Amino acid sequence: MTTEGPNTTLVDGVAAADGVAQATRDIADVPAVEVISAAAIHLMSAAAVHCGLAEDAEPDLDEARKLINVLAALIAAAGPEIGQQHARPLRDGLRSLQLAFAEASAIPDAAGQGPGEKYSGPPA
Repeated sequence: MTTEGPNTTLVDGVAAADGVAQATRDIADVPAVEVISAAAIHLMSAAAVHCGLAEDAEPDLDEARKLINVLAALIAAAGPEIGQQHARPLRDGLRSLQLAFAEASAIPDAAGQGPGEKYSGPPA
């Protein structure tokens, strides 16, 4: 069976398998530190929006808390693996988000109970 799409022609799934193999080779060339950093940056961006830091964004602190918790856990787990030169800016971004969350929150969290603090400690 031959199926033509905008960018490929599939003959019994062979072209699709070639595409998957190429994507696998491409991702194999990306260092782990870059994958980890990209994931952290996506979490930071989403958390910033939910903290209300984006223009015209309504804060959603429940969503922001979840994202900051996961970000803190990722940074805590990845820190020893990616080294200080990569972990330091991620920790700085996390700290900024924790402070933004606290500022946006009408009811302050108890010390050590803020988002991500069980992984990172309170923001300084």
